[in-house]
Amino acid sequence: MVGILVHGNNHFILSGPLPDDAAALALVRHWSIVQIGEAKSLSFGQWQIRSKEFRENLEWAVIVPGDRETSLGVAQLLGELSARGVTIRRLCRGCW
Repeated sequence: MVGILVHGNNHFILSGPLPDDAAALALVRHWSIVQIGEAKSLSFGQWQIRSKEFRENLEWAVIVPGDRETSLGVAQLLGELSARGVTIRRLCRGCW
């Protein structure tokens, strides 16, 4: 499975199952914090960041609230997914 995890104006295209709320928060925390001098792994648990993926392959979407608004491009993609019948799960609270 492939999906999109959105956090504020950042997003990650991930291969892996639809994460539950706790996993979505852990994923956002893992990839959003910049740690100087440490290389970030492109995989975390069952999920792996995809650098290229067809939008038609996206099967799930999770939005984690952030400090900034979702970018226009990602908002349009979420609209396309919704029109295609993909359920978009919105978490009530952010990860910080």
